[in-house]
Amino acid sequence: MSDVAIGSGAGDAAAKGVSAHTTSPLRVLVADDERAIRVTLSVNLEVDGHTVTTAASAQAMLDEVSRRAFDLIFLDLRLGADNGLELIPRILKENPRASVVVITAYASVETAVDAIKRGAMDYLPKPFTPVEVRLVTQKVAERRRLQWQVEALRDAMGRLDPEADFPTASAVMQRALALARQVAGSNATVLICGEPGTGKGRLARAIHAWSGRAAAPFGQVNCETTDADALESDLFGASQDSGEHPGRVAFCESGTLLLDEVALTPPSLQPKLLRLLAEREYERAGDFRSRKCEVRFIATSALDLDEAVKRKRLRPELLLALGVLRIDLPPLRDRPEDIKLLAQRYVEHWARENHRPIVGLHADAMHLLTRHSWPGNARELRNVIERAVLLCDANQLGVEHLPHNLLRDTRSFSIGDLVPLEAVESMHIRSVLASTGTIKGAAAVLRINASTIARRLKRDADETVDGGAIQGPEDESAVAG
Repeated sequence: MSDVAIGSGAGDAAAKGVSAHTTSPLRVLVADDERAIRVTLSVNLEVDGHTVTTAASAQAMLDEVSRRAFDLIFLDLRLGADNGLELIPRILKENPRASVVVITAYASVETAVDAIKRGAMDYLPKPFTPVEVRLVTQKVAERRRLQWQVEALRDAMGRLDPEADFPTASAVMQRALALARQVAGSNATVLICGEPGTGKGRLARAIHAWSGRAAAPFGQVNCETTDADALESDLFGASQDSGEHPGRVAFCESGTLLLDEVALTPPSLQPKLLRLLAEREYERAGDFRSRKCEVRFIATSALDLDEAVKRKRLRPELLLALGVLRIDLPPLRDRPEDIKLLAQRYVEHWARENHRPIVGLHADAMHLLTRHSWPGNARELRNVIERAVLLCDANQLGVEHLPHNLLRDTRSFSIGDLVPLEAVESMHIRSVLASTGTIKGAAAVLRINASTIARRLKRDADETVDGGAIQGPEDESAVAG
């Protein structure tokens, strides 16, 4: 005969003012060697919309927590021949974000204190009612909500952004944003393509915010590396002698993970990434147990993906998995109507940040901005305006506050135009660099050494430092993304 008093609970809930369906859905594991308790707990939890997994033994329970992440674990104090308290550290090692609630018919102050010391969140003596179970789930859900809220606030404080609402007058950009909003609520993988500086990462965060996962974690991993082992450990985690490293996939459980510059993932790791996207399964480095995840993936790329497949840098099946929902962001030169809009936004933002009484740009300065080709896109424009605001001591930004390269730049050059050869070379290098996303990629296309490109970029930057440097990347990480 079971010693847990669980029934429909409607009368109890009404009497105590605790209503059903007031808790956001949780992933719950019920570990108890009594079948009646597993069944009745499962029924009552599922009525409230929670997803429930059960385990009848310690080994079955440990197998479950090693395979997937849980929000709440009901753990019997006496799980067969095993002591539930001794299992708590092992549970939290695998599921560090889980809330463990010990249940037992042998309640005592000593065991309650011991359970809390070992990491349990709460202690529930048998027999218990549906109301008590619901109170526990509500407590766990609120704790989870507050944790996510703190993480979201920390993230928001670090990226106050004048482009947070995606100001645009471009029909092409508006269609891209409309598509992003339309697909945000799905669980499908989204691929965002565009040149460096077009806002791919910002749009990925917006899709997360517009989705039903907004309260859950958002994470990011840069796939551009030659160290496949380090990226695998960063993504999937690792089992080491010094302890468990959960990895970014586990951190983003229920949330969103951004795979930045996914086309540059080392070839040896691409089959594992394909499995992650297609089956939502993976293994930690050094551990052969398969784990499940419930994560939404967003990928970005500045490369021509079809060309990457032709060059065997990207597996065609991975491109198929990534391209279910593709959003292309246009470069700033293709939406000139946005240059004035963004420039004014940036002026207001940086003037406010630096306590300057600047209200706008002189017409001549705006003319120079609108005719510039902006190979670095909105990121370059933002940097130009930030520098100009710091140099300006008037109430308007003038030509004298802009970098020298804007004074000699035109929107485009053609063979035979009466411009210095050096200007044509600089524009071509930056254009190829914008398309490939990395100095190494640009060097391969241009058939010159990567160090030559780095020196050229640094020289151009040094020339404009005196009258306005924008950027002077000396390595790949400075221009990727």
